[in-house]
Amino acid sequence: MVHLDDTIVAIATPAGRGGIGVVRLSGPEARTIAAPLLRLKHALAPGRAVFGELVEPDSGERIDEVVATCFTKPHSYTADDVVEISTHGSPVVLRHVVELCLARGARLAEPGEFTMRAFLNGRLDLTQAEAVRDLIESQTLYQAKVAAQQLEGALSRRLAPIKEDLVQLIALLEAGVDFAEDDVAVLPASKVLEHTTRVRAPLEKLLASFAYGKTVHEGLTLAIVGRPNVGKSSLFNRLVERERAIVTATPGTTRDLVSETVALGGIPVKLVDTAGIRAAHDEAESLGIRKSYEALADADLVLVVLDASQPRTTEDDALLHAAEQRTHIVVTNKIDLDARNLKLETRNGFVATSATTGEGIPELREHILHHVAGDAATQQETGFLTSVRHEALVRESLAALAAAEQSTKQNVPHEMLLLDLYNALRPLDAITGATTADDILHRIFSQFCIGK
Repeated sequence: MVHLDDTIVAIATPAGRGGIGVVRLSGPEARTIAAPLLRLKHALAPGRAVFGELVEPDSGERIDEVVATCFTKPHSYTADDVVEISTHGSPVVLRHVVELCLARGARLAEPGEFTMRAFLNGRLDLTQAEAVRDLIESQTLYQAKVAAQQLEGALSRRLAPIKEDLVQLIALLEAGVDFAEDDVAVLPASKVLEHTTRVRAPLEKLLASFAYGKTVHEGLTLAIVGRPNVGKSSLFNRLVERERAIVTATPGTTRDLVSETVALGGIPVKLVDTAGIRAAHDEAESLGIRKSYEALADADLVLVVLDASQPRTTEDDALLHAAEQRTHIVVTNKIDLDARNLKLETRNGFVATSATTGEGIPELREHILHHVAGDAATQQETGFLTSVRHEALVRESLAALAAAEQSTKQNVPHEMLLLDLYNALRPLDAITGATTADDILHRIFSQFCIGK
């Protein structure tokens, strides 16, 4: 049960020591609770930062220098009265401020409760609230920009005309059912199908954006596989742009998986360097090769590395066959040594590189980025799906629309057809939070950090 009439408090900055730490109070008693803790040079005023001292409320003993800021409802993050106390970033001082607030009647905020209040008070819809979490968890600047677009309501704006068309269709059918005796025209089947098509087409386009949106949100894993000594670790180091993996002339140097995350096109890509795949010479190498096959099976994208200076082997062919089951790029490395064995392979989509000289590395990055980012048109869209929850709800809505279209073609009475249309509307409402159950809300906001 969420209580909006009490005052909550939490440390709003990350754990650890820093130059500044912030304690946030939100609720009707925020200013009353904060007042005895502060000795300020000026009275608190909305939106104004005031310098002063943090003091013990009973003795007046000075604890720290602070800057206090207040925001009055509804002009705050939570749409409640908010006071933020910025102290020096000592965990001891911050905890003491929270304890003083608790002693004066505040309640410790649950994870995500400030943002939940913003949602429940109508300050944010649910897609915007989820975007706050995504913005906090961003690993790249592009992820942050996408989350900021969602926070500004990009997805909600994209859904709004779709919902409006669907509500209009429901209203027309309801009128025909409720006022049939008053000679209100019943919408013919052809017109119903026109309306459902107008709703379905942009919804299908939105659903198609999830493949790219999921990649932006979660990133992906790229495994580099190949025989020993074909240059996998050298390519890995080139892509990471530092000497992360050990490279020697001795085959089989890499025995375990080595991973590093880089940003390609603003998307986090976890690169995994694997052990060379061949007949194992000892138990350690055997375990490494097993992990290589596991990495190949688990990866979203696989780089199969061949040696351009040597003829293709049966081991190469076996790896290429295994990679056919996955999205993959074939790289012919060591072209600086001997390119005679390339034959026509580069024409068949293989990427020719030299990890030693750097030749072909920019082209390899472009190939990877094409697989990672996909269609450039999708990247230019705003308001695409990034959440599995949103994707499932859009699928549910489309399934209900398909049922409505089938019912229309079978001349099912409009009273029954309306059930399908309402079933299509409810998932869209659930995306923005208009019809979301309390347990789902708690599940969503519990993933937030405390203080946000």
